[in-house]
Amino acid sequence: MPEKSSPGRMPAVYLGHGAPTLIDDDLWPVELARWSAELPRPESILVVSAHWQSAPLTLGAVDPAPLVYDFYGFPQRYYDIRYDSPAAPGLAERVRAMMPEGQPVAQRERGLDHGAYVPLLMMYPDADVPVLQMSMPDLEPEHLFEIGRRLAPLRDEGVLIMGSGFLTHGLQFIHEYWDGRPGAPQWSVDFDMWAAEKLATGDLDALFDFRNRAPGMPYAHPTVEHFAPLFVALGAATDPSAPPQTKIDGYWLGLAKRSLEVS
Repeated sequence: MPEKSSPGRMPAVYLGHGAPTLIDDDLWPVELARWSAELPRPESILVVSAHWQSAPLTLGAVDPAPLVYDFYGFPQRYYDIRYDSPAAPGLAERVRAMMPEGQPVAQRERGLDHGAYVPLLMMYPDADVPVLQMSMPDLEPEHLFEIGRRLAPLRDEGVLIMGSGFLTHGLQFIHEYWDGRPGAPQWSVDFDMWAAEKLATGDLDALFDFRNRAPGMPYAHPTVEHFAPLFVALGAATDPSAPPQTKIDGYWLGLAKRSLEVS
């Protein structure tokens, strides 16, 4: 195991996690691995994944637990993947203490779902960094942003706060509006460019109201759980109005894989 260093203040990130088949892509795993190599080494990782919504806010396994293979119809080899990262019980206690007094925080011995372990396989393949997954209690941007604000001090303790989703996620519309050529359907491009502009200008009000203001809706997000983790990362920013860095962009199967680092 590599020797841990003192990372100082970690960034927060929002990234696209693709699908289990991401591991076979020629480019995206390389981009994720390069990104993690540029980051300070985290003491632990707190993941908020699009694939876990549970109220009240719920913390995942703090003892070893099997992965959650929350997908169907894939070849068997994708169900044989392991990611045996150490648990992070101390981080779970810190998160619990950061929530408002009187607000319940639940605990489930639930393993990492593919929104968590798929990007981690590319970024930390040795599975030697403790990981805790946390649910989204709802999908309201302002509430998730406030959760991120409460979690922000963890960054000074070497915790990488990771929101995992997909900047566009209109899977059911891909075949109707896109023929597989390089690029993406126009609704995916329009939403991606709008989000990039609003992030660059720090327009949080527009981002909070993306359901009504963003071009490409509702095709880009017929359900919004893959955009929602962005707001946890933005809430954890030192200055939420400062533009995050785009670390990965482009499209994968017509969907925007834009991924961001928040300082």
